[in-house]
Amino acid sequence: MYLCVFRGGYRVVSVKRSKLAAETLEIMRRYGLSAKKRLGQHFLIDEGVLADIIDASQVAGGDTILEVGPGIGTLTEALSRRARRVVAVEVDEELYNVLRERLRLRDNLVLIHGDILAVDLTKVLHSVINEGRKCKVVANLPYYITTPAVLKLLDSKGLFERIVVMVQREVAERMVARPGGKDYGAFSIVVQFHTSPEIVSIVPPGAFLPEPEVDSAVVRLKVRGSPPVNVTDQAFFFEVVRAGFQQRRKTLRNALRGAMPVISEAELDRAFELAQVDPIRRAETLDIGEFARLANCIYSFKHQR
Repeated sequence: MYLCVFRGGYRVVSVKRSKLAAETLEIMRRYGLSAKKRLGQHFLIDEGVLADIIDASQVAGGDTILEVGPGIGTLTEALSRRARRVVAVEVDEELYNVLRERLRLRDNLVLIHGDILAVDLTKVLHSVINEGRKCKVVANLPYYITTPAVLKLLDSKGLFERIVVMVQREVAERMVARPGGKDYGAFSIVVQFHTSPEIVSIVPPGAFLPEPEVDSAVVRLKVRGSPPVNVTDQAFFFEVVRAGFQQRRKTLRNALRGAMPVISEAELDRAFELAQVDPIRRAETLDIGEFARLANCIYSFKHQR
């Protein structure tokens, strides 16, 4: 059973021990499993949170799902009952072997033993790509690889129509952050450039076994058909964004002056003027559109040389 309240605009799950918790403990006992701290393993034991993830991913009968970090297979099993195909990537060899045994009768499940950061997603999902279809991602990401894993998925966004991830709450808040706050940064802009992010629910430590030290959150990322702003060169745009936030307490002009040696200080000042951005502002105050205008102007001066 679970209860929920609304706090700060988000649904906050309040966990009570459940049947799923007992089943998880039994699976761990049967296979002699213990959660590996170095791999950031925390097994989901709350049915309400499981339902949130399934609902957020909107799994349909014709879908192919990429699952990252299936663990003991709680979410995997639920997904495989709904989707056409589930491709699950597990880095832990012990859990991979448990999954092969537990879910051996699921003929629509493809298990891959590997690190999501090293896996060639195009190769793994080639059959879906060849059909001209897109996949959905459902992932309970280990905390220690959250940011690089999300960035890899975004780099491969052409493969996906929707990404649903469980991450630390602070990471979720960075994903959806707006200009002016401490959570807003380069990561916020990268996520919002490629997707429309939304926090579905806040998940307390008690939803996992063992309990993590912080709250988690379910985040839904709807992949954009096109970026929300026009940029002349996408790689250069992100270079300007990262440079601006690298020394976020400095004015944007000072932060970019050392990071953009390809143009003169006079050209940089002119770029600020043309972009209608005050150079004494800090990066955290600019929205994505202002960053796009500024990056385009700097790029223009760079390529006049």
